This record gives sequence, C-alpha cells and structure tokens, in this order.
Amino acid sequence: MRTFSKLMLAVILTTVPVTAGHTDDSLSPYGTSKTDLHDYPTIDAVFDVNYQDPNDLNILYAFVKNTKKPLKGKMVVVTHGPELRAFAKENYIKYQGMMDRMKELADDGVEFRMCHNALRAAGFNANDFHGFVTVVPAGFPEIAFLQSQGYRYINPLPYGVKDVRKLDQPGN
Repeated sequence: MRTFSKLMLAVILTTVPVTAGHTDDSLSPYGTSKTDLHDYPTIDAVFDVNYQDPNDLNILYAFVKNTKKPLKGKMVVVTHGPELRAFAKENYIKYQGMMDRMKELADDGVEFRMCHNALRAAGFNANDFHGFVTVVPAGFPEIAFLQSQGYRYINPLPYGVKDVRKLDQPGN
C-alpha cells in the first residue's frame, strides 16, 4: 500500500501545472531576464518635484535614497508644486515625520531648492520654510541651470512599486 501511495503522489505531482515558481515554459515564451548589477560612475542628479499631494514626498525620500547611494554624486531636489506646503514651518506638526525624513536627506548632503515663484503664488514668503531649504528664483530655470552644470535630470513620479505584483493576482 505504501508503494501505491508514493506512486499516486508522483502521478499527481507530475500532472499539476507548476505556476508558483513560473517554471512552466508556457509562462515564459521569451526566455528569462538577464542580470547586470554593475556599478555606476559618480553622477550628479537633479530631482524635479511637483506633487499634488505632499504625502508623496515619502516616495521621493525612497527615490532619493535609492539613487544617491549608487550614483555617489551630488543630489539636488527642486520643489515647485503643491508639495511645498509640507516644507512650511506652520505645517510642521502635520508633516513632521515627512520633514524629519527630508532633513535626514539634507543632513546626508541632499540640497533642497524651492521655487520662489511657486511659494509666492501659494501665499508664502521665503522665510516661511525650514532652514534646510534654499529659495531660488524659479524652479524650471533652476533645473535647466543645474543641467547646464552637468546634473542629470530625474523626474521622480510619485508612483511607488511596493505590492505592485499583487495587483495582477486574482481578486485584486
């Protein structure tokens, strides 16, 4: 009887399609990806930040951290959208955790530059913002200026990838 059970188990296991590990060739008609985990030369980068929701600065934090380490260059965040209100001292309590993360980046050498035109349009003055922020004449010209200095442009759209794999799972 023990031999029959082992034989039945073997038959069942060989007839059930394997999808969890994606070893079924029908799931990979294009082959398997290659891996090239190479090092990068030192590269300076400018992040163009214009977020409708200030809470998206949490995603920016991860983008900057994950870019700064491999590029090893200077990192500048140019903020010129509605997210600028999170940097206002009057909103510190509401955005304290987020500002602590931005200050952590600043302490690690990331520069924060804010568009004077945008802050004025939002009803702020330059002295309304935390001390790690530098107010510059205008956001887009600042980005162009940094690009002329060799900085590489990064547009960190506020779309995180955490749990994105689950979006294609049945029931989601």
